[in-house]
Amino acid sequence: MKTRILSIFALFMFGAFAVIAANKTESFKVYGNCEMCKARIEKAAKSVDGVSVAEWNVETKMIALTFDDSKTDVHKVQEAIAKVGHDTDMHKATDEAYNKIAGCCKYERAKPATKEVEKMKLNPMK
Repeated sequence: MKTRILSIFALFMFGAFAVIAANKTESFKVYGNCEMCKARIEKAAKSVDGVSVAEWNVETKMIALTFDDSKTDVHKVQEAIAKVGHDTDMHKATDEAYNKIAGCCKYERAKPATKEVEKMKLNPMK
């Protein structure tokens, strides 16, 4: 009887560790300003299958995620956030999506590089 109980307990613990091992934690920058942005960003991140936790900090502009890396990855989460109008370092929201967010949510977007800036990057000695 003891052996059977220990076997069941061991099986349960193995299953619990397997679930925990699949979870991954990442954080990255998401541009936004206010509590409305926070709600929109977190909702978009949590809409991605496999994301269990998404917490965006208004002051630091950083989101902390916990997700099942067998179901999703950081790129998919960043794409979902960009679709609702918020830029990340890897994915920029379309102008159409950005223009749909409320006025208080409008953050300063990175300006596209000019041709001269691009030339400087390619040939820094000139």
